[in-house]
Amino acid sequence: MDGRIYYLTALLLWSGLAIRIPRLLQSRRDPALVSLCAVVLAAGVSFTLSAPASVAAVNHLTGIPNIAAPLVYTVVTAFSAACLVVIVHWRGGEPGHVRRVARRWMTAYALVIVALWVLFAVGNAPVERRTDLDTYYATTPGLAEMITLYLVAHLIAAFTTTTLCWRWSRKVTGWTRWGLSVLVLGWLLNGAFGVVKLAAVAGRWTGRHWDSLSTDLAPGVAAVAAALVTVGYALPLVAPRIESVTAYARLRPLFELLVDPADKRYWVPLSWRSLGDIDLRLTQRETGIRDGITRLEPRFDTRVRERAYRRAISAGASAPEAEAIAAAAMVVAASQPGTPDDPPPGGHVPTALDGTPDDPSPGGYVPTALDGTLGDLVRVSQAVHTLIATDTPRDGGRPESRRT
Repeated sequence: MDGRIYYLTALLLWSGLAIRIPRLLQSRRDPALVSLCAVVLAAGVSFTLSAPASVAAVNHLTGIPNIAAPLVYTVVTAFSAACLVVIVHWRGGEPGHVRRVARRWMTAYALVIVALWVLFAVGNAPVERRTDLDTYYATTPGLAEMITLYLVAHLIAAFTTTTLCWRWSRKVTGWTRWGLSVLVLGWLLNGAFGVVKLAAVAGRWTGRHWDSLSTDLAPGVAAVAAALVTVGYALPLVAPRIESVTAYARLRPLFELLVDPADKRYWVPLSWRSLGDIDLRLTQRETGIRDGITRLEPRFDTRVRERAYRRAISAGASAPEAEAIAAAAMVVAASQPGTPDDPPPGGHVPTALDGTPDDPSPGGYVPTALDGTLGDLVRVSQAVHTLIATDTPRDGGRPESRRT
């Protein structure tokens, strides 16, 4: 594999890590987040050190031929341990049990790392090998055990993590399930990397030369696996944040319609630094909208809503879309200057939205689309500037500006 691919993979991994640094600084005692950052950091370091140019530089700087090998194996082993610890913390449970299980994995893999260096020290590797050390020294005492130990430890982590992720993914939903599904694929490829490497080493034990499996195929598999594992771990953490930012932005039309700009409780500028508090900002915006709905409720005219709903259905909208457009039209009409605070006398109209045969025309009722979930409010907000919502008249006549 071209040496530049190693560095490109590391750069991509560290770019993902950079996104998490602000959150890490705020939550330095969060073991799951710390372990996640360790996963990405270790993956990037392992690819950087595995590049032939890096191997040559480390060997040259230390003056010890092939010392880059146990260094790379150490980072790969630490990566495996960090992945297991992340899964342990993700699954949760009794805090004491979680800490004990995580500590056992870290201790076991720390012992593996110590053993790797001991085996390298007792072995003899005088000839520098930048890309094929695994197969070149596969039959050398000490080094053969070191290579096998690191591959077996990696395979154990791959098998364990794949099994845990698969079982857990069948019990959860949403972004956590998506993340676990990506992790299953990533760790299957990590296992494939270990199997391919071990096959090449075993080939040397039996007198066969399958070196290309280790030097050509395995690095590419490892690059894809590392990317998938990083995405899988990050997805449940990043995706909800993206959804919150998107919902915050999509609520803006309804927010501007219902909330007075002078009300500093809700009109708080959103900056890059405040993205860490996006959930709080989203809650503030939603609260402002709901307060505005309560304030305008006496002016709501369900006749406007009914006409807008029928027009939307006639225009080909689905029932949920028509309901959102109808609610938006009622809010737009109620917020217009000169809208009477008190309901006009007389008149009841049927409504297709709530199924009641007689619904008082204005005041005292908040429809489902406005009184529903955050997702309902987002749909209403996106309908605020639609043609039907902006020109449905209050008096039952035809729109003066244009027709749908």
